[in-house]
Amino acid sequence: MKKPLLFIVLLIVCKNFAQNNTNIAFQKSRYELAVSYYDKADYKKAIDLFYFASKIKPENKIGVESAKKVDTLQHILREEIITHALGTWKMIGDKPIWAVNQANDSVGKDVEELVEIKQNEILFYEKSNKTQEKKLIKSEELVYYDGGETNSLYSDIILSDGTVWHCIINENSDELRVINVGKKDANGFEKITSNNTERFYSKVE
Repeated sequence: MKKPLLFIVLLIVCKNFAQNNTNIAFQKSRYELAVSYYDKADYKKAIDLFYFASKIKPENKIGVESAKKVDTLQHILREEIITHALGTWKMIGDKPIWAVNQANDSVGKDVEELVEIKQNEILFYEKSNKTQEKKLIKSEELVYYDGGETNSLYSDIILSDGTVWHCIINENSDELRVINVGKKDANGFEKITSNNTERFYSKVE
């Protein structure tokens, strides 16, 4: 009876050892690929791979180093996106600029919705089309969301009402797209995966 039991234990140990080696090898391959993108300054691809590698074996050397690289790249990519985001943006609706006739779209509107993005603050305005007067509606601290439940590692922000927004700026830096990807409250995080609210903004200054 002892021999079959010993055999079963050895099988379990060998299986766990092989699985562990497979995970480490896969982690190493993700890390090395991340480094190759990092060296080419393709930081957006690099950060995703470093993050993936950091979660496979968080406690080993590669896991720890990958987590450090994620922190570094978060800072770099956020600095890059805020540089392009600074300024005033006009809300054009739930469609991109190319799909909207902005001249016709403004006809009949009493006010325009504007957003001014600063280094650490977001200001929301309404601007009268008749008087051109701007009225501050509310202000928000610019707070990045690091919860880990969304698909982005650097370009999500959370507002005071708990809504989390994914922010995308196009290559010309003249269109801002924001997508409501979830909400954080006392009960945890609710991820939104369908029928997400979207808003498009064009840069005015």
